[in-house]
Amino acid sequence: MIKQALLGEFLHEAENTRKILQAIPDSALDWKPSEKNWTTGQLASHIAEVYNWYESTFNKDIFDMGTYKYDKGDISKAENILAKFEENVANAQKALENSDENTYFNEWKMEMDGNVLFPPMPKVQVVRAFLYNHLYHHRGELVVYLRSTGNKVPGLYGPTADDKM
Repeated sequence: MIKQALLGEFLHEAENTRKILQAIPDSALDWKPSEKNWTTGQLASHIAEVYNWYESTFNKDIFDMGTYKYDKGDISKAENILAKFEENVANAQKALENSDENTYFNEWKMEMDGNVLFPPMPKVQVVRAFLYNHLYHHRGELVVYLRSTGNKVPGLYGPTADDKM
């Protein structure tokens, strides 16, 4: 039953993520709100990358960021970022669908070079915090990026100021 609940949210929110990534024009990809922030393209690419972490989260007890490799591809075009998202989300869905609920309360942690980056906690909690909530946080940032560059924002949980009421 836990898997079905996670899968339902995953599918709904993947569609919302798709909508916001589809709303990014190439002209906004290099914009960033400050020198400390990522560009729109980097942020969108990171959002797509989060879906690449599902397999490791569900199938390993330790996610070693020191050995993690990811090819983000060419992020100079929004369509490339969207294509990478589609690839990653399909793999993430398979990982979730094939996951074993009996392991959901196994301890999981993230390390890098022997240092704990994400403290040990049950995998199901990692899915909610590290995969889902982390993604929602970055999508919220992307909404602000789109607004700041004068672009329309799609409704994720109802109409936006861009929609006619």
